[in-house]
Amino acid sequence: MLNRRVFLGSGAAMAGMAAMPALAHKSYTIPPEHMPKIVTLPVELPVGEIYVEPDEFALYWTLPKQKAIRYVVGIGRGDLYHSGVYTVGERRRWPDWKPTPEMIKRNPNYEKFSEGIPGGPTNPLGIMALYLFNARGRDTLLRIHGTPEPWTVGRAVSNGCARLIQAHALHLYNQVPLGTRVVLHEKGRMKDGVVPDLSAVPGYSVHS
Repeated sequence: MLNRRVFLGSGAAMAGMAAMPALAHKSYTIPPEHMPKIVTLPVELPVGEIYVEPDEFALYWTLPKQKAIRYVVGIGRGDLYHSGVYTVGERRRWPDWKPTPEMIKRNPNYEKFSEGIPGGPTNPLGIMALYLFNARGRDTLLRIHGTPEPWTVGRAVSNGCARLIQAHALHLYNQVPLGTRVVLHEKGRMKDGVVPDLSAVPGYSVHS
């Protein structure tokens, strides 16, 4: 497992002093099981791809020699999570955020943010966002992003996006180029604690 102190320290160094408040939440200690770690995959996958396994709350960034970095993520609650195959069509540091009309309808409290929130330490998208595009090159409004609420990772709480602890999000962001293939697997694939084959491609996507 990557050392917690070393990992967070390197993330802060990459982000610069301006990002420090967002990388370390003073009232929250990251559980050891939420730290990224290098794992061996049961099958060899193309290097430089992202796989999200919602039943594990895990995101895998594939490495050479059948390895991957496993990050713990928060995912979309209920039916707001959408499996499928996507592409990173845009990358942003300190992205702004604007709730969609559907989000406002589900939660009228979002109405006060209807004009959007500029990027910064309290922005819901956190320190970075990877924008997921569909096969037609259109933005699906799904994101892989940081969060100023690190205690929400490892849970199904979001409006459909996958969220990471800030320093972990930055670590991932610094590795992922535009055009990266992203596979969001379906919920309910894990049975009796057995992790299914990550190489299996989802059979559908509402965003295709």
